[in-house]
Amino acid sequence: MTTLAPAARVLQRNLWVYRHTWRGSIFGSFMTPLLYLTAMGIGLGKLIEAQGRGVMGGYPYIEFLGPGILAASCMQTASFESSFPILGKIQWRKNYDAILATPLGVRHIVGGELLWISFRVTVISSVFLGVLTLFGIPRSPLALLAVPCAVLTGLAFAAAIMSFAATQRTGEGFSWMFRFISRKPPTTSSMPLKISGSPPQTEMTGAGHSTAACRHSSTVSRALFDSYSRIFPQPIQAILHPRVGSSMITSG
Repeated sequence: MTTLAPAARVLQRNLWVYRHTWRGSIFGSFMTPLLYLTAMGIGLGKLIEAQGRGVMGGYPYIEFLGPGILAASCMQTASFESSFPILGKIQWRKNYDAILATPLGVRHIVGGELLWISFRVTVISSVFLGVLTLFGIPRSPLALLAVPCAVLTGLAFAAAIMSFAATQRTGEGFSWMFRFISRKPPTTSSMPLKISGSPPQTEMTGAGHSTAACRHSSTVSRALFDSYSRIFPQPIQAILHPRVGSSMITSG
């Protein structure tokens, strides 16, 4: 029996379960980038751009931030899907015991779970790209290639974390992993190591290999986004930017 066809059965099982939760998942996938880009990209971006665009390599802050958050969000989704859900199927719900009682083997389970994680990351990155498009960030159809780039980033983390999950008996190990590894890249993967001219307490530093991986993915995504003319001549950031930015300066 080849690996791909049985692995597709594991994917099919996960899709059946996902039928009952997809609505809330899609809503969260849409609202998270929308709120984050509005608050951080437009609001905080107004303050940063007051120092000049040179601090972000010539990019408007929201355009610098968006591709990095896309890569980091996909990394976090893949990290979660390959941690507690995998441990639960091994230790608590015993799903894999039932699967292994069939002709499927361990390699089929691993392949199926990686296919499932690829599907989840593809959905999230596609929705995220749609939100970025609403903000007028993509400048080229090549931005569509950021989706497979984000999927590969997620799989790079997922395969390693799945291996780690198979060695665990409780979720305590994941607490350390999420605290010191997975939570760092979202705040640093889209940033330079140091924002020139910023106070020492605001300088950004790397967070090991996980941050480096997300930063490379962010760099590739940003290059794909930054070409040709804008897709929308009047993006919604043109409406929100002065209002949100001025309110933050006033409140500060």
